[in-house]
Amino acid sequence: MVYGGEKPLHFAADELSFRDLVYTPNAHTVVVELEDGKKVNAIMQDIQFHPVTDNILHIDFYQLFEDKELTMKIPVRLHGNSPGVRNGGRLLFRKRKLAIRALPGNLPDFFDVDISTLKIGDNITVESLLSDKFTILHPDTTVVVQVKMARAAVVVEEEGEDEELEGAEAAAEGEAAPAEAAEAAAEEKE
Repeated sequence: MVYGGEKPLHFAADELSFRDLVYTPNAHTVVVELEDGKKVNAIMQDIQFHPVTDNILHIDFYQLFEDKELTMKIPVRLHGNSPGVRNGGRLLFRKRKLAIRALPGNLPDFFDVDISTLKIGDNITVESLLSDKFTILHPDTTVVVQVKMARAAVVVEEEGEDEELEGAEAAAEGEAAPAEAAEAAAEEKE
């Protein structure tokens, strides 16, 4: 069924026709061609599956109009190789989809986020994805992806000096520090 026009349009189609539309994380606009030759631009709004067989029972589409904004969730795709992850940090993908409001012609297929500059402790927020073509319906400070410190992480000096292992060397230094503190305390008592 297609909603959003003057009246709802009912149509039927083979379940396999919807395979590429339903079983994907991407957001797609479709052209529904009716028997009378009328074509309707639409977007999938809702879907109902059979509770036992998971066959598609019913799909609702929303008709698109070029001058009317709509709200959609758009997937986020990451690309690149983060130096923070290579050094042992953990990549946390906080927002896999972002809700936006835009005219149908300005809807992006996905948000392409480059993580090749993320070091340990860095993040990418919604603010870096803003555009004049659409409105993102999340606060600007919402974190999309970040690299957090892990136990066996490697810290890289900014000057390009040698890498230091935080795990083993820090533990060795940590054991030396209490011993030195104990010796200093013993000397003060004497």
